[in-house]
Amino acid sequence: MDLPIPEREFDFVVIGGGTAGLAVASRLTEDSAVHVVVLEAGQAHLGDPKISRPEQVTQTFGDPQYDWLFKTEKQPFSGDNEYTWSRGKGLGGSSAMNYFCWTKPPAADVDAIEKLGNPGWNWDEYMKYSMRSETFHPPATDDPDAPGLSFEPKFRGKDGPIHSSIAFPYNDIDELTQQTLVNKGLRRLKDPYGGDITGVSTASSNVNPSDYTRSYAATGYFESARDRPNLVVLTEAMVSRVLFSEKTGEEGKTATSVEYIHEGRTCLVHIRAQGEVILSAGAIQSPKILELSGIGRPEVLAAIGVDMKIQLDGVGENVQEHTSMDVSFELARSFPSTAKPPSGPGITAFAYLPLTAATSNASALIDLAVEQVQTRCLGSLAPGLKEQLDLQLDALRDDTTPDFEVVAFPGFKSPVSTPDPAKRYFTMVTVLNHPFSRGTIHAKSADPLDHPSIDPRYFENDFDLELHVQHIKYIRGLAATEPMKSAIVREVDPGPEYISDEDIREYIKKYHWTTWHTIGSCSMLPKEKNGVVDPELKVYGTTNLRVVDLSVIPLHIAAHTQTTVYMIAEKAVDIIRGNRT
Repeated sequence: MDLPIPEREFDFVVIGGGTAGLAVASRLTEDSAVHVVVLEAGQAHLGDPKISRPEQVTQTFGDPQYDWLFKTEKQPFSGDNEYTWSRGKGLGGSSAMNYFCWTKPPAADVDAIEKLGNPGWNWDEYMKYSMRSETFHPPATDDPDAPGLSFEPKFRGKDGPIHSSIAFPYNDIDELTQQTLVNKGLRRLKDPYGGDITGVSTASSNVNPSDYTRSYAATGYFESARDRPNLVVLTEAMVSRVLFSEKTGEEGKTATSVEYIHEGRTCLVHIRAQGEVILSAGAIQSPKILELSGIGRPEVLAAIGVDMKIQLDGVGENVQEHTSMDVSFELARSFPSTAKPPSGPGITAFAYLPLTAATSNASALIDLAVEQVQTRCLGSLAPGLKEQLDLQLDALRDDTTPDFEVVAFPGFKSPVSTPDPAKRYFTMVTVLNHPFSRGTIHAKSADPLDHPSIDPRYFENDFDLELHVQHIKYIRGLAATEPMKSAIVREVDPGPEYISDEDIREYIKKYHWTTWHTIGSCSMLPKEKNGVVDPELKVYGTTNLRVVDLSVIPLHIAAHTQTTVYMIAEKAVDIIRGNRT
């Protein structure tokens, strides 16, 4: 049980050297009196061009050195298909392999988290902590009329560890898409980072324009902290469980050490008195580690042969995931080149819109959603779920809150057809932001090397499938609107054989894909509402175990999620520091 690192006791043990874990460790070790160890299951990958170069963004996907390659269970409402959920494996976690989308949700989505019983988790706090993580670089142009490059300095961070920038020169596919969306009735936003994202905008990317490299948790947070004597980072260290004091009469269980596997050996790292464990293994691994530690639902723990320490029925429940669809088009030969500059990772044109702006049938669809929720409420609902569904219905009714996301991708992106290399293409990507379906993530065995059982229950609530249908129909409406109408030759996929709503539904079941934005598996909610952590991110029933990652978000948001993870980490550090003073 020897510890292969220079200290045997630490003030903080951080489980996971990913997006949140490295941010927390870096901030905590700014105090030289605080000693932190980070246990990361993957390799370091520092300086690896597969990670750092934007043009190689897809090279890590599917490679087990970089990618956890999780698999879902078969999905009965989605053709019995299994889906691969890629996640970053190594320092920086998924911030080392994402598509560079630096976006923020609407203020209403964040305020909904507070409404569910989490004081202090509101839009003002979101802005405070998300801006703390960012250094924004204005676009490299003096042209005030350059399309899509406007911004509000008051919404952008100035001295944070993560660099964000707007690609310039502007991509012609982006302008084609945005002008078409404006002609379809959407407004152009000056800046989508102040809580209002409804309309058309150009997103920033986490790319450092000084050398056109990925700016992520390892370069932004870890590199500046790696030589601190009070920080130890151990890679290829797979955490198996958290161990607790067996003393009776305590108000809660106190974590005393963390068990992990390194080079085939089982090892322990110990926590000093008044110290804490920070669980930042992500929305897929964090609930598994809690369950292997004896925290969770009795039936799950019994099935894997783990003695129960703390009963928390919300562990691994309330899972929500964004899903996407691709609609690909062949471009006319007369259309300009779609090449991006080196600083441009390729996804920067975004539109968010309410259901009422996407279809004239919005009223009937909202009635359908209400009916489905009411029918569901007649049965057995998980504690706290009704409150979430009610907030989702309120958002649907609000014609200022976005339900649809549309993204322009300057190339061919479809799992069906094979592109002709002599032709040029672009793809419209849709994202379902606020799914009504709820899934689960649970440990399958007591072996820490086993991946958990992932069951997102795609389309268990049929309204999610209906919203996807409306997404595709909306994009087809864009294709019939100038200037997009004149720029395309044909729709490649789904194509003309999928016209009726029923045909589109079947296509979606076959070809939709994950957007890698899983939340909710360790939800921040009141304990009686199936909460796992309280508003200070502390696991119920413990004195010194917190979860700091995307798993704590209890209700999904209309945004790509890396910015939110950094926000959670920055806020968590202030919470921890406040409790230590």
